[in-house]
Amino acid sequence: MTWHNFLQPDLILAGSVLNLTPDIIQHHQLKGLVLDVDETLVPMTVGDASPELKEWVEQIRSVTALWLVSNNMSEARIGGIARSLNLPYYLGAAKPSRRKIRAALQAMNLPVEQVGMVGDRLFTDVLAGNRLGMFTILVEPIIHPDAALRSHPIRNFEVWFSEILGASINPEHTKSYKN
Repeated sequence: MTWHNFLQPDLILAGSVLNLTPDIIQHHQLKGLVLDVDETLVPMTVGDASPELKEWVEQIRSVTALWLVSNNMSEARIGGIARSLNLPYYLGAAKPSRRKIRAALQAMNLPVEQVGMVGDRLFTDVLAGNRLGMFTILVEPIIHPDAALRSHPIRNFEVWFSEILGASINPEHTKSYKN
């Protein structure tokens, strides 16, 4: 597999994870989702789920299994978010390592090709999901309003570098690139 294929999401959504709808999930025949936490579900500095996120999780839970897998090591923060959403989780995943994502896949008892990896980062979430053969979904990061004025230099670098390697990371609403 080339770097282009490792870094190319199957689906790029304009906006946050909240734009991922049951219709989109069913269209791609996904039975499970592994969700990144920091900046995919909540801003990095926030320790609880928003009412909008809780509503989204309930809506999505009706069509697919959900599991949180975070690189963050804080049991208090990630565990608290997971418990508030009533979702199972792993922390300290060290993505793009696949070990804890594999454990979530095993717990879901679903074929890897029926599970989506959802995240805001190419070199962690998308890379790990693609290495496992998952359907990868890139979303825009959810940022705290106080941090909104600052750019995301790491994410911007990832997008720039992945495009040099041949991946198309142009956020088009629900546009599928990889076949």
